Amino acid sequence: MTFFDLASLAKPLVTAPLALAHLDLDKDRRGVLGFTERAEALTVRQLLSHSSGLPPWFPYRPGCLAEDLAAFSGWGRHALLTPGRVGSFLYSDLGYRMLAELLARETGQSFAALGEAATGLLAAPWSEAPRAVPDGQDADAWRLACPHWPFPPQAPGLPHDANARAGMMGHAGFGTSPEGMARVLERWLAGGFPDRMAVDTVQAADGARWGLGLQRALTGAGRFGSLLAQLPPGPGGIHVLVEDSTELPPPAPAVHGASGEPSAFWFHLAYTGPALFYRPADGLCIALLTHRQGPSGELLDAETLRARRWAALGKWVGC
Repeated sequence: MTFFDLASLAKPLVTAPLALAHLDLDKDRRGVLGFTERAEALTVRQLLSHSSGLPPWFPYRPGCLAEDLAAFSGWGRHALLTPGRVGSFLYSDLGYRMLAELLARETGQSFAALGEAATGLLAAPWSEAPRAVPDGQDADAWRLACPHWPFPPQAPGLPHDANARAGMMGHAGFGTSPEGMARVLERWLAGGFPDRMAVDTVQAADGARWGLGLQRALTGAGRFGSLLAQLPPGPGGIHVLVEDSTELPPPAPAVHGASGEPSAFWFHLAYTGPALFYRPADGLCIALLTHRQGPSGELLDAETLRARRWAALGKWVGC
């Protein structure tokens, strides 16, 4: 059995469904989360749609995130260390950490136990390790942000991401096999969660549209929305695709020009390689399980990883 670290697919498969099931979307959470100096309300809806104004990332340690952010002065030293504006889209792992904290607080259960029970996914540490992935840009950002905090070591049973290894809830830390993924998606669809998540909520400067845990796939040259638009309407269904080769794929079509119209699909990508695509019109659900390791064990760059996803999806689509 091949085991995959789902990384950020924890957001749409675990954290967002739990938030939709247990939390009030529009209640102001500034006080309970420690953001007492924040002028604007802080809501679950903002956190789900990455429009809270929180920065993308910050080194994890137990305690109050709001206090750590307030004490930090090195914003802008790295792309991951650049805050956003409330109401505008900026992808943030920290927002999903906040959601996990709220869920643990309001249910009285640990987030890992809550997630396992609700989804059937396995929370780290894992007894069966996924394929190892080298440290990425979070390692560089960690050392820039907080060199006095020890960088967490890798271990076979822990996720690749520095914050996930150190214990950040909500944004990563779950894994599964291809067979387990199919069962997880059955529960996800049966609960009606993807349709509640696939709702236009906020638009990014580049035209990207986000819902409550999923992103709209746009059409246009080199974009997944155009590739998947070749699939005719049908009866839907769940399809788990596995690409476990270490061979490098041919380049994907170049992304150029302005994005086109929104496609019929919503999606989410994971830093480690897996991807999830959903078409609300007929309930078609496609999960791609792959990895981000090259033939020499190197971390694949974003464009090579896009090529790997494109090749696997294109083969399945039939083009």
